[in-house]
Amino acid sequence: MSKAIFYHAGCPVCVEAEQQVAKSIDPAKYNVEFVHLGENGSRLGEAESVGVKSVPALVLDGAVFHINHGADISALKA
Repeated sequence: MSKAIFYHAGCPVCVEAEQQVAKSIDPAKYNVEFVHLGENGSRLGEAESVGVKSVPALVLDGAVFHINHGADISALKA
């Protein structure tokens, strides 16, 4: 099973995207982890290191997919 990580900041755009990801990703193929960077700022460096530039973003097998545009990663550091 592959791993997917969905990074978000809890904004309305992020919440909507999280709900869609939860409904759309096949749990038999992906183990999805949802990471709220507003509540878990210790994972900001991890998100940046895999290439996340804005949230919401979905990382599938190491590839980053930016969904809409809720907030830049730099805004979450402030």
